[in-house]
Amino acid sequence: MNKVIVIAEAGVNHNGDLELAKELVRQAAVAGADYVKFQTYITEHLVTLNAPKAEYQYKNDNIVQSQYEMLKKLELSFDDTLELKKFADTARIGFLSTGFDLESIGFLKTLNIPFFKIPSGEITNYTYLKQIASFKMPIIMSTGMATMKEIEEAFYLLIENGMNRNDITILHCSTEYPTSFENVNLLAMRTIQQKFKTKVGYSDHTVGIEIPIAAVSIGAQVIEKHFTLNKKMQGPDHAASIEPDELKQMIKAIRNIEKALGDGFKVPSAIEEKNKIAARKSIVVKKTIKKGDVFSDNNLEIKRPGNGISPMKWPEIIGKISSRDHSAGDLLII
Repeated sequence: MNKVIVIAEAGVNHNGDLELAKELVRQAAVAGADYVKFQTYITEHLVTLNAPKAEYQYKNDNIVQSQYEMLKKLELSFDDTLELKKFADTARIGFLSTGFDLESIGFLKTLNIPFFKIPSGEITNYTYLKQIASFKMPIIMSTGMATMKEIEEAFYLLIENGMNRNDITILHCSTEYPTSFENVNLLAMRTIQQKFKTKVGYSDHTVGIEIPIAAVSIGAQVIEKHFTLNKKMQGPDHAASIEPDELKQMIKAIRNIEKALGDGFKVPSAIEEKNKIAARKSIVVKKTIKKGDVFSDNNLEIKRPGNGISPMKWPEIIGKISSRDHSAGDLLII
């Protein structure tokens, strides 16, 4: 299979601090992620002044404030984002950021990022989807909270505005932080792949690393996972994120699964060929057989090693006349 793309989702786990953001870049690179991803937005273009926070955001940061107030504190400027991009280049890790408004995605295009990430919340944003499609760049689209009809509408809007199906990857996702295992519904990823005939992946918000690993085993080609420097830090997403050591373990497991999945063709491996003689069996002489004796259940048996006549030949052998003498314990020779 092709290499799974692993995106370390730093998101807003820098808490608005550029130095923390750089440390997240460093840790993602050390862990072996393909990309580190942030969020780029202009708060005034994203949310109204009085929009409430999501329930999980209240629960995770325990601060009474509007969504506007929360996001404003977490906002990185375009200059900050450019600096992070340059820093990621020096750290030798791919840089990504999700844009949440038209001006922000226009800015991200100037950074020559390799693809655009459409977050779950924008899957019903007509003007946003149309502008991203106009860039004619590869797209990864998350589908948290979406029905199949909404995914279909967004997908074909992208296609109608010039996107190629082969340049779109759809991520199954559950917008709950953290997501309970009962609400993951991982097999929905296969349903999406069957319906849209695209590359698929999984954006994970569960606690731990088991579910992204499982997603790779059933065909995910992209994995996105939130990570933080410390789960106990103040902020809306830290509690649903993994720490650097866990990120490293997850990536190692994913790379091992890539090797284990293979190409899908059932053939013996080279090492198996070497083991055939030791593990398989042959037709063996059970007791002395003289020339002219009849082969039977009484004078033949099946034992290792497997370098003689295959036991699958048993029906052809039984009842035949021996053309030579055989000693007990010998491999049968015809």
